[in-house]
Amino acid sequence: MRKRLVVTLVGLFVIAYGLLIGTLATGTRPALGLDLQGGISVTQEPKEGTPFSDASLDLAVEKIRERIDSLGVAEPEILRQGNTIVVNLPGVKNQQQAVDLVQVTGQVYLRPVLSQCQTVDLSALGSDTTAAASETTGVGAETTVAEPQTTGATETTAGAGPSRPVSGDNVAVAPETTAGIMPISATETTVPMVISPAPDTTGVASETTAAPETTTVGSTSPDTTVVIGPTSSVPVDENGLPIAISNPTTAQFLPTFGANPPEYCYVGPAQGSGEVFKDNATATVLNGGWGVVVDLRDGAAGNDVWNSLASQCYYKDTTCPTGQLSIELDGSLQSVANVNEPSFNGSVQISGSFTQDEAQQLARVINSGSLPVTLQLQSVQNVSPTLGRDSLKAAWVSGFVGVLLVLVFMAFYYRTLGLIVALGLTVSGSLLWGIVSLLSRTNGLALSLSGIAGIIVSVGVTVDSYVVFFERLKDEVRAGRSLRNSAMRGFQGAWRTIVIADLVSLIGALVLWYLTVGAVRGFAFFLGLSTACDLLVSYFFTRPMVLLLARTSWMEKRKVMGIEVSSAPAGGAA
Repeated sequence: MRKRLVVTLVGLFVIAYGLLIGTLATGTRPALGLDLQGGISVTQEPKEGTPFSDASLDLAVEKIRERIDSLGVAEPEILRQGNTIVVNLPGVKNQQQAVDLVQVTGQVYLRPVLSQCQTVDLSALGSDTTAAASETTGVGAETTVAEPQTTGATETTAGAGPSRPVSGDNVAVAPETTAGIMPISATETTVPMVISPAPDTTGVASETTAAPETTTVGSTSPDTTVVIGPTSSVPVDENGLPIAISNPTTAQFLPTFGANPPEYCYVGPAQGSGEVFKDNATATVLNGGWGVVVDLRDGAAGNDVWNSLASQCYYKDTTCPTGQLSIELDGSLQSVANVNEPSFNGSVQISGSFTQDEAQQLARVINSGSLPVTLQLQSVQNVSPTLGRDSLKAAWVSGFVGVLLVLVFMAFYYRTLGLIVALGLTVSGSLLWGIVSLLSRTNGLALSLSGIAGIIVSVGVTVDSYVVFFERLKDEVRAGRSLRNSAMRGFQGAWRTIVIADLVSLIGALVLWYLTVGAVRGFAFFLGLSTACDLLVSYFFTRPMVLLLARTSWMEKRKVMGIEVSSAPAGGAA
């Protein structure tokens, strides 16, 4: 029994203080929120006088979140308050960068695919591309590297490298700054989706294409790289790939949505928008697989625009040499599919290798595009970190004073056991520091003033656990039992009360976190995390520490909580 208690206690010390020392040694520390480190707050709302739908506004919020998450900004706040969208970006200092980051078009575009989509080889991004770079030297403000021909012709040599446009080994999108070299994997794929007219009656089979086969035709080398686009003036994601900014007036490389590894397609200027669709797109099962069915608007604004583009892709005109049509939202290709009919009458179905979630997402995008939202800036505000530092200092001072007063009271009331409370708080603090630091580094968690408030409030929960245990111990000692037996019986009686009390706090924190946004969520998260740590410390620190001390003659010869401890149980009770 004694050995298990010692192992438990030492193990917790190693974990708690090991986390603390490890994070301090590596310089890992909690990331601070907007209110503590400063940053930029951007407010947007729909352009006055333009119609929009709630679905469009919700999708705009999601697209903003996707962009910011891809950059690894620590715990941004993206709030929709009625028709207003507020984005708080901790640590971001450049106003223009913040504006570029949060401005989404909300517009769905129909764009022909000009050349075969290719996958970016992430493993080769750090390889030597000096040879390729030398061929594109001079790409600058006054120089434009040739774009690929739109004839659709490609040349393939087995073992010599991937298929590439005949316009040259290097392809670029008329950059204004130094272009980024992005190695392309030596694969050629056919997108397993097809656009066809929706059947007039149910049960009519529609054409689908089978999943593609990938054929390796060579190894990636510097002379077969493709220049995706300028990277020095646009934000990049965690892989170093540029976050595409839609420019529907020109041909450009754009990524396909959700592709892993990343895939880029060279698409032409937009020849239509999502306004050709009615807002009745639905995800449904088509020939045993998931797809999307949507109706077209009548006349020149719907059927005519769609059929013009469908005809170009079906006959593989120079404007759509691959026969593929893409649906783009905010610089991301939501769908790339083959067109299998030259004209459509009233409705369209998009089928292929969709999952249910992918089909539902595409339906939402199409519905949003039928009535897009145009966001305009209302304000861009720098949040000064000076106020944050002052607030942080005040929070630490108030927290330190509060904890110190609690410890003084515990020492005065419980005498020797008050030292256990002080040591236990250092264990809890070390665990919290280590966990929050690791979450900040791996998951973008940020510590805000509301989070600090949650931690300070949790001190009361933690101290309450000690009070429950010590009061039960006090009752057992008063009953005349030995300190050793009192400690064991006292913890057994107190543990259930501690668990119930902490579960109440955890449930409250969970409900707050689930139902709220912004600062209240941060308060709830840190309150819940601190409460969970209290359960851990109560069982693996307080219990073994008190039980081990109760076995020592040093404790038995002293007054515990001001009560004289009996050397033998009264009436023979054990």
